[in-house]
Amino acid sequence: MSVSSSSIAPEHLNSSGCRIQYSESKGRGVYASREIPRNTVIEISPVLFFGKEEYEKYGKYTVLDHYTFKWKDGRMALALGLGSLFNHSNSPNVSYTLDPCTDSIRYRTVRNIDPDEELCIFYGHNLWFDPVDTTVSVINPELEDGWGGLSAAWNDHDDLGKLSNSVDQNEIADDHSLPFTMLKPPPEEEDLATVRTVLAWVVDVPESRQITTLLKWLKNSGSEDPSLGHLKRIRKQDGKTTLLLSVDPTPPELPVELELASPFQIPVPSSAALTLTSLSLKATFWPTFYAPKRKGEVEHWSRGKVEWAREAMKVVETEALKSQSENELPISAFMPASYGGGEDEKVAVAHDTRTSNSHPLRHAVLNLIRRVADLEVDKSSSSENGSNYLLTGRSVFLSHEPCIMCSMALLHSRVKQIFYLNPMRRTGGCGGVTCLPTLQGVNHRFEVFLWKEGVSKLVINEALDA
Repeated sequence: MSVSSSSIAPEHLNSSGCRIQYSESKGRGVYASREIPRNTVIEISPVLFFGKEEYEKYGKYTVLDHYTFKWKDGRMALALGLGSLFNHSNSPNVSYTLDPCTDSIRYRTVRNIDPDEELCIFYGHNLWFDPVDTTVSVINPELEDGWGGLSAAWNDHDDLGKLSNSVDQNEIADDHSLPFTMLKPPPEEEDLATVRTVLAWVVDVPESRQITTLLKWLKNSGSEDPSLGHLKRIRKQDGKTTLLLSVDPTPPELPVELELASPFQIPVPSSAALTLTSLSLKATFWPTFYAPKRKGEVEHWSRGKVEWAREAMKVVETEALKSQSENELPISAFMPASYGGGEDEKVAVAHDTRTSNSHPLRHAVLNLIRRVADLEVDKSSSSENGSNYLLTGRSVFLSHEPCIMCSMALLHSRVKQIFYLNPMRRTGGCGGVTCLPTLQGVNHRFEVFLWKEGVSKLVINEALDA
């Protein structure tokens, strides 16, 4: 956070419409002197570096310690220009990208900026100060705040709220105290008709000594198929021994000297058995490994990660209230930086704009995904698998359960998990009328969590698609 002993800010020459301004609560900060369109590069700050030894010996004992951060290669970095004057916000309107090629930081607006609006970035979750915008101001807390008192409810659960220095952030939180519940997917492949199979080549092997020869041949010829790792290689049934070969479209050419019968195709399970019921069913096709996952169980959450989730949901609340104040539907979406992720991870927030745009598709989730796509425009192309999916490995926090259309958009974007405050029983696509990521035939699954603390009394039309 930028701090100044003077209440007068210097003029700043900046063609992108930025100026330096002083405020009593934050000190110096960067403000818009005019309207600035979304996706505008407003600053490119060169970076000054300090060696680790130099910084440990001198820099950390000076005022620089409040402005420096760790660069990708481990050096301490100081952003010059406006870079060190952007204040923190849990609902940032500016994103930034570290550019190691030019040793600079590029700052870009993530939405349209109004004149005199402060331009803020997201510092991360391990702050050394109490952020000004952590909570939402309500004129009269005794009056209905539009969220059924939800904004005050955050303070009712301080046991996992703000973390003091005496609390170990890596300490595992008790499952019962987590602020959310995971929607457990229905059991899969629990009856014979639902067992998914693929056609595989197999061969009958009359002599046991030939098995060893065939296994060596599979390994040496590179014909071992990793997609069959969930199946046992050999089946013994009705006095016959059969070897599993591959799922290639054409039959494998077996060693001629073994004088075996021709391979033939049979259906085999396409995945491991997650339950004992599924195991018994799949065994009727081919011997299958039993691999019970913690399916439907919540992973262990550290107190630090719980705090990360709470802060993210506060951003959702703030954005929804902002949307409501602008006469929009109070529906919002937020993609925070991943817990423990890199400093250059993109952050995006959006709300519903169907009213102002007179457009039926301006849902909060679709606006968020569109915003993430805009942030990716300046990203270099990558051939890495999954690089073309916008939400791969990311968590998204929502004010309402997404509709079926938005749920499919999240699925196609390969989101890792979503958290939402308000269920939509009649229109929701993640637990309401259906749970899209658990349906058979979809090519991606993501986790769905329902927030259980501070349940909002906010009422929107039950027939509305959120």
